[in-house]
Amino acid sequence: MNQTPKIQLRGVAKAFGRKVVLDGVDLDVGVGESVVIIGGSGTGKSVTLKCILGLLSPDKGSVKVDGEEVVGMGSSSRERVNRKFGMLFQGAALFDSLPVWENVSFGLLAEKRCNRSQAKDIAIEKLAMVGMDAAVADLMPAELSGGMQKRVGLARAIAADPEIIFFDEPTTGLDPIMADVINDLIVKVTREVGATALSITHDMASARKIANRIAMLYQGKIIWQGPVADIDKADNPYVDQFIHGRAEGPIKMAVRA
Repeated sequence: MNQTPKIQLRGVAKAFGRKVVLDGVDLDVGVGESVVIIGGSGTGKSVTLKCILGLLSPDKGSVKVDGEEVVGMGSSSRERVNRKFGMLFQGAALFDSLPVWENVSFGLLAEKRCNRSQAKDIAIEKLAMVGMDAAVADLMPAELSGGMQKRVGLARAIAADPEIIFFDEPTTGLDPIMADVINDLIVKVTREVGATALSITHDMASARKIANRIAMLYQGKIIWQGPVADIDKADNPYVDQFIHGRAEGPIKMAVRA
């Protein structure tokens, strides 16, 4: 890859007390690429995302965005880098007290990038991109189904035309049909906005649909990565067990009595 990766992690480590969560993560996400990190619960997928977003500081290692080191970066520089990001949270994470359009344009309004009238117009435009009618803009989140809330979350993620969009377990809590609709929308809007995408999920149907490349995180390290078409022939027993959802295999789930 000749281009500077959009995101580059090298030797990223993070522990909480004695619990080592990340133990030397290396990962590149190319410009315009969609990379999905898979792995079981508690394998460090969310911690990896938080280290890139600056919500956590790695104990060791390097995190670069567009070739710029962000670990230890000052707050004003960090804010500048974070303006490149959009985020779809796991539970949609909408503000209950705000109408849909204000949820979608929340970041734009908070950073005073536009006035309220312009913000509403942008929100309606982005809602249309995720297949929602302008009438939805004035509804409250409580009036929406789970799938509709997820669409609003997706509209918010693309409101500022981000260069990089992060998807945190985008299909959690959705039925299989709605999950497939959301996966299709993720592929569509990421392409339309021209964004690079980094997702974390344990939903293999979602990973197969939205990824160009998949990386598997296990015991704090990326143990396999490659094009989505190669995962079924990956000669790795951990990957094989995970993608087929088998109880028996080298991955032992921590079960408390």
